[in-house]
Amino acid sequence: MSTAPEHGSQTVESARRALAARLRDVSGDDAELDARLLTGAALGLDLTGMVTGARRTLTKDEADRVEALARRRLAGEPVARILGIKEFWGLPLHLSAATLVPRPDTETVVERALELLRADGAADRALRIADLGTGSGAILLALLSELRHAHGFATDISADALETASRNATALGLADRTTWIQCDYASGLTGTFDLIVSNPPYIPSADIADLDIEVRAHDPRAALDGGADGLDAYRALISQSAGLLSSDGFLVVEVGQGQSGDVEALMTASGLSPTGPPRTDLGGIPRAVSARRPPR
Repeated sequence: MSTAPEHGSQTVESARRALAARLRDVSGDDAELDARLLTGAALGLDLTGMVTGARRTLTKDEADRVEALARRRLAGEPVARILGIKEFWGLPLHLSAATLVPRPDTETVVERALELLRADGAADRALRIADLGTGSGAILLALLSELRHAHGFATDISADALETASRNATALGLADRTTWIQCDYASGLTGTFDLIVSNPPYIPSADIADLDIEVRAHDPRAALDGGADGLDAYRALISQSAGLLSSDGFLVVEVGQGQSGDVEALMTASGLSPTGPPRTDLGGIPRAVSARRPPR
């Protein structure tokens, strides 16, 4: 691990550059961005402040704060965990120890759900949406930001996760269109829903030890571990969802690599009709699997 530079001659800009160089191995192509974010957080500066104050010399206390954050990142802690916030669908979301860090792959669930609703002419209706295992609330809040007349019902087995999601809804001005329910997937829901979404745990138990340190050491295991074959959560939530979907209602879930066929089979076995090939993520991996409840 590279050593910290002496603080005496460091300016804001030289501190940022030095940190970027130290982060190459852990952050790769994101080293420059990570260094800017961490330096800014340590010094309480936004991008404008970083630019206008670039030549200012750091105090010892400021240099120590930069170094403290640097050491956390160099130890493998994700920047989003260090900052306590992550952007998803253009929305800033607060995180907690009980929530996953939202990832771009999960935006495919939002994209597929919106695609299905818009093709059905339902996007402007007063929809009832359920997000099972909501975590930070990422999927539900992204959908509510697009579907102005919808109401969202979010479930999670973790009270801490629901508190985090509720905080995010309030910060985004969406609290009046959300309901929070502590339960396992859909077990505490009643009524029918036009759309049910979920990003459940889908990593096979034996594979968790091989995940990147950013995930295995910092994301909650309960939000990762999908059981022996990674499909335990789908077996529970798909059968529950089938009985809660309205006529022609949609179910959209995120899946892991190689799981789309098995998840589609579980949907079909529960009486749902897959709605075409899965939506792929930026890496070309089938990521969002969807199905529809046939008319009653």
